[in-house]
Amino acid sequence: MKITFEQKIEKMLQFLNEKQQRIFLFLEAEAIGFGGITAVSKVSGVSRPTIILGRKDIANTSGGFPKERIRKEGGGRKKEYEKRPEILLELENLLDPVTRGDPMSPLRWTCKSTRQLSEMLKKKNINISYVSIAEILKKMGYSLQSNLKVNEGGNHPDRNNQFEYINSQSKKYLREKRPVISVDTKKKELIGNFKNTGQEWRKSKQPVEVNVYDFPSLAIGKAVPYGIYDIGKNEGFVNVGKSYDTSSFAVSSIRRWWIDMGQEEYSKKKKLLITADGGGSNGYKRKLWKIELQNLSNEFDLEITVCHFPPGTSKWNKIEHRLFSFITMNWRGKPLTSFETIVSLIGSTTTSKGLKVKSVLDESEYEKGIAVEDRELEKLNIFHHTFHGEWNYTIKPIVDRNVNVIS
Repeated sequence: MKITFEQKIEKMLQFLNEKQQRIFLFLEAEAIGFGGITAVSKVSGVSRPTIILGRKDIANTSGGFPKERIRKEGGGRKKEYEKRPEILLELENLLDPVTRGDPMSPLRWTCKSTRQLSEMLKKKNINISYVSIAEILKKMGYSLQSNLKVNEGGNHPDRNNQFEYINSQSKKYLREKRPVISVDTKKKELIGNFKNTGQEWRKSKQPVEVNVYDFPSLAIGKAVPYGIYDIGKNEGFVNVGKSYDTSSFAVSSIRRWWIDMGQEEYSKKKKLLITADGGGSNGYKRKLWKIELQNLSNEFDLEITVCHFPPGTSKWNKIEHRLFSFITMNWRGKPLTSFETIVSLIGSTTTSKGLKVKSVLDESEYEKGIAVEDRELEKLNIFHHTFHGEWNYTIKPIVDRNVNVIS
C-alpha cells in the first residue's frame, strides 16, 4: 500500500528527536529541489528557519557536544524572565503587596489569578502571557493553595494544663472502669433532596439527581445530631433531634444514652465523667446545662463530673475524630432525604477498629430561651474543682431525688 508524502513525513517525525527531525526534513526538501523547503514546511508544520538549520547540523558533524544532547548547553530561545529579571520583582510586588509593594495595590483585594497578573504587568509595559506567568510562579516556589485552619482563637495560658487535667481525670475513671463520655452537637443538616459532599461508587454516568439549590425553604426539616462517644468502649450514640439545640436537648440526649446503653454496662458504677466543649448547648457558662445535669444526677443517683475544653479547642474533643468524622465519611455522596435516612446512615457507621454506633430519632420539642434565675442555681449540689472550677466541676445527687431543681 503506497503512502502519500504527507503521511511519510507525519510517520517519520514521531520517531525522531529535534535534531534528527531537522536533518530529515532538510534532506527531503533538498531532494525536491527548488521550493522544497517551503513545501516541506507546509506539510510538516515546522518553520522554514528550523528546516534550514538541518543544513548546519549536517555540516557540523563534529559539533563538540555530547551525542545524546539534542541541542547545545544553553541552546534555544531565552525565557522572557531570563531576559528581563525585573519581571520577577514585579511579580513579587503584586503577589505580596502588604510586605513587598504598595499596600493599596488593587490586587490586595482580588483573587490573584495568572490572567489578572498578566493584565497588571501589561500596565507596567511588561507583555507576558498568563501561561508564562504560571511557569514563572512554579519556578519561584509558588503553588495553588487553600486556606489552612490553624488559628483557634484565644490561647488561654492554662490551655495545656487543662488538657493534662482532662487526660488525668479520664485515665483515673477508665482505670476504675467507670464511664467516660465525650459529647457534642454535630453540624446541623438540612433534610431533603440536597447535594451531600463527597462521592460514592455508582454505575458510570448515573449520578443521583438532587436539587440545584439548597434553600432551607425546600427542606423537610433540619436534623440536630447530638453525639455521645464512650471512650472506654469505643461506642457511639447519636440522638437526632428535630427541634432546637438547647441545653435541655443536650442532657436529654445523654439521658437517652444512659438508658439505652450506659446503664446496663455501668449499673454498679455511680460516677460519670463528661468531657465537653466550652461553648454551645453544653457550654460551661450555660446555667440550664447545669440545672438539667442536676436533674439527671437526681434521677439515676449518679455523680456527674464535667471537664470542659478551653475556648477555641473543640477539635481536640475526641468525639470529633472518633465518631463524627466516620459518620461524615459513611454518608458522603448520599442525599439526606429524610430523618429516617439520617438515623439509618448514622447507625450503620463502623470502623476497622470496632466502632459501633446507635442512633435514635428525638421527636420532642425543646424550647429556646429558657431563663434560669440565680436562686435556682443555688439549689445545685455542685462542687467546683480547685483547678479552674468554672471548667471542672462535679454535680452530686440531691437527697430528695424526686424533686427537680427546675420544672
